[in-house]
Amino acid sequence: MQPLPVPCPAHLIPDASGTAAFHQAYRQAMAHGAVFIAIESDGPRWTVKADTLTAGSGHSVDDTVNDAMRAAITRLVHNREVDADAYTGPIYFMMHSVTSQERARELAAALHAALHGDLAPLNRAVPPTS
Repeated sequence: MQPLPVPCPAHLIPDASGTAAFHQAYRQAMAHGAVFIAIESDGPRWTVKADTLTAGSGHSVDDTVNDAMRAAITRLVHNREVDADAYTGPIYFMMHSVTSQERARELAAALHAALHGDLAPLNRAVPPTS
């Protein structure tokens, strides 16, 4: 399996539903020194997961990006698009109870881009409030 492209189109975000699929996707990210990103089925809902530890010590996310990601996830919680138990980084990110696979993929792709310094997809997926 090849590492995910950056930016990663939503349709390429891996579905890591199930323990074996999750471990395979996580090991794959670690083997490539890449940010881990995946979605998982949670019954009728979906979970988005991201982890920068797999990218190694050479990967960093600056404070401005971390702040923007935290704010976006907070807006999703406020809008009840994800559960209040969301992890908002700075190393590990997780959002439960996304209503559809399509929306989970969109959020995961936006989060992946943000973790590589590109906030535009995140701002489209979760527009900042004025």
